[in-house]
Amino acid sequence: MKIAILSQDPALYSTRRLREAGEAQGHDMRVINYLRCYMNITSHRPSVVCNGKPLEDFDAIIPRIGASRTFYGTAVVRQFEVMGVFPTNESQAISRSRDKLRCLQILAREGVGLPVTGFAHATQDIDGLIETVGGAPLVIKLLEGTQGIGVVLAETYQAAKSVIEAFRGLDANILVQEYIKEAQGSDLRCFVVGGKVIAAMKRQGAEGEFRSNLHRGGKATKIKLTPEERSTAIRAAKAMGLRVAGVDLLRSNHGPVVMEVNSSPGLEGIEKVTEIDVAGKIIEYIAKNATSGKTRDRIKY
Repeated sequence: MKIAILSQDPALYSTRRLREAGEAQGHDMRVINYLRCYMNITSHRPSVVCNGKPLEDFDAIIPRIGASRTFYGTAVVRQFEVMGVFPTNESQAISRSRDKLRCLQILAREGVGLPVTGFAHATQDIDGLIETVGGAPLVIKLLEGTQGIGVVLAETYQAAKSVIEAFRGLDANILVQEYIKEAQGSDLRCFVVGGKVIAAMKRQGAEGEFRSNLHRGGKATKIKLTPEERSTAIRAAKAMGLRVAGVDLLRSNHGPVVMEVNSSPGLEGIEKVTEIDVAGKIIEYIAKNATSGKTRDRIKY
């Protein structure tokens, strides 16, 4: 098969591993910087052009779209879909997962476990917003933040009120969520491919840090999921319409709750911790499922 990896940097671990895994399985792999592509939008012969040459005859694409490039990146993915090329994740599913509020609303509609969450923009009723999630301590997030940036733990009512007022002054959209104290600064990253959890790890935040992101000093260990955690991760990925996803869970007193569903999960941490060939399993899934024109997203919201 001829497979394109849409990535800005061929040297990134995830991009490099996907290319190596594909070549090891006998596929023709190419890394394409989607920001350097442009699109010929026509009814009869739509195409994606890069360096003056149409990108033709691809059987599948693997989108690795950066969070700050979602709009243009998903446009390129959508153009490949118009051409009948199979994507590991469709453009609509990527856009859906990148919108934190929409993601939470869809998961809530599907009955997937979530932290109690409030959403606001310029609310004057700060007290009511705080009480919505059970009071302090609570977590306040910028809607547009990524990788733990724009996430604040407010341990007291007054601290929560001050942070919300500050974000309101920035004309920002914010999410307010209950603080899952029993998680003790850790979360679970579940890697879902084709409706199955193929690997999982526990990430523990650094001393004094409630965010568990590995690039912030967190450490990861291999973990065995409970059946409920496995089912929650699979349901979350399915609700987003994602074939490949990283689902982040917290262990709460009322069961697993979903914090985030990532459409371009990194491979480095989970491959090194679990010693599972995640890249290889993604390529295997493509080889079994890639069919021309199979790009029909059936999620209605």
